Amino acid sequence: MKHFLANSNEDERTWSSSNFNERLFREYYSVPFRMGIEDGGSQAYMAAYNSWNEIPMMVNPVLKNVTVKEWGQKGIICTDGGALKLLITDHKYYPDLEEGAAEAVKAGINQFLDNYADAIRAALKDKLLTEADIDSVIRGNFRVMIKLGLLDPPNDNPYTHIGRNGEPAPWKSQKNKDLVKLVTQKSIVLLKNENQMLPLQTGKTRSIAVIGRFANEVLGDWYGGTPPYTITPLDGIRSRVGDSIRVSYAEDNANNQAVDLAKAADYAIVVVGNHPTGDAGWAKVTKPSYGKEAVDRKSINLEDEELIKQIHRVNPKTIVVLVSSFPYAINWTEHNVPAILHMTHCSQEEGSALASVLFGDFNPGGRLVQTWPLAISQLPPRLDYDIRKGRTYMYFKGKPLYPFGFGLSYTTFKYSNLTVNSDNIQAGKPLTVSFDITNTGKRAGDEVAQLYVRHLHSEVQRPKKELKGFERITIQPGKTKTVSLQLHAKDLAYWNEVKKAFTVEPDRIQLQIGSSSDDIRLTKEIQVKE
Repeated sequence: MKHFLANSNEDERTWSSSNFNERLFREYYSVPFRMGIEDGGSQAYMAAYNSWNEIPMMVNPVLKNVTVKEWGQKGIICTDGGALKLLITDHKYYPDLEEGAAEAVKAGINQFLDNYADAIRAALKDKLLTEADIDSVIRGNFRVMIKLGLLDPPNDNPYTHIGRNGEPAPWKSQKNKDLVKLVTQKSIVLLKNENQMLPLQTGKTRSIAVIGRFANEVLGDWYGGTPPYTITPLDGIRSRVGDSIRVSYAEDNANNQAVDLAKAADYAIVVVGNHPTGDAGWAKVTKPSYGKEAVDRKSINLEDEELIKQIHRVNPKTIVVLVSSFPYAINWTEHNVPAILHMTHCSQEEGSALASVLFGDFNPGGRLVQTWPLAISQLPPRLDYDIRKGRTYMYFKGKPLYPFGFGLSYTTFKYSNLTVNSDNIQAGKPLTVSFDITNTGKRAGDEVAQLYVRHLHSEVQRPKKELKGFERITIQPGKTKTVSLQLHAKDLAYWNEVKKAFTVEPDRIQLQIGSSSDDIRLTKEIQVKE
């Protein structure tokens, strides 16, 4: 897991400090890491480059005091690449590598992604570090190595047999191809579908113009690995329609090629987005809206929206497929283009999954995991880590382009019959929240039911609402399913900075059930007891 903690800026990450109080640390920034360790069993994480409250993360006391002593992390705590040197040169926190290395080990670091050996030997020689200090942390490395079988004889490790004796690689099996395709299908989000333009009907379509560089590429990021094969959007569409529909392609509008193809086609599919590695070298990008490791985005406007305008002008039946790593402020596209889909990079089955959604073989049910702003001006300053000033769906001010949890379907759903097993919630007695969802359309589809909580009389500032549970279910047309979600009293606690503990206060809360954070269908108030 990485990067611990609050590494959400890139340009200044090697020296900047993410500043916020312990309450935000406990309630927000550390939560995914705590859940990963306590609930998921993760035994390896990487410390971030940046500081938290002016103490660099690779020597921050929370490594031991919180992740080890409180959460039970007993494995690897690693530095980021080159972080030891940056501790001296960028943070200027210690005078030399020797002292920096010694203090990192004492803080809990047991694995350096760096040139560290000379500094450690010097620290031992000068008695800044003892062998006992090293022994106390290095155990974590061996625990992970033993669990992974890295110290076992090769014949006792089943993973060493992969590919032996001419056996096909497992990632090329049809079973794994189908799984990758399913994961990709489930991640696709339908953002707009005016007048039910989608899904496309092969019997009523003679020609399609596919436009955009990203239509003929499957791009990976820094850490995505090398896929064993790739199916581009263009490949996927052509494979899906065969000879029944003429599919033309233009990478861009050079010599008016894209416009001419779009004008002659029944539908135009424009595939745009970002290049996940910036389409350039390290710490470089080719467009202001691109962002990646070591580079912050300078804009959230889609540069390719001009191409979309040109295509839509000659063919109103335009479908935009946004393949992107992050939100875009596609305001013109949202207001004018009838159908919009969003998906992300790195899937070798990108094209086959997209085609299955475009032609209705798979009904999209994905949801946005971020709030999509209308403009960058809706966001607080980039280095302000106090999310209460307007970040995330919990504190966002104004109306977004798309809200957190948003996603459409080719069918419709009705929510009803909200019930709870008790009128109050208290420690040791989980509340069961149940409700019915009916598929009121003509297609089977997935709905992602979401449970939010709003505190009505809290003594401290609380979010406008907080997601506390969700479930994705498939419902056949005309059928009804009951969804039951559990809510525990501890889920309602806040970090009491006086008591230095999570506290459940007597309060009244509103349960909100809906299809997104802005689409609440059912509500009910209950009492919280200490």
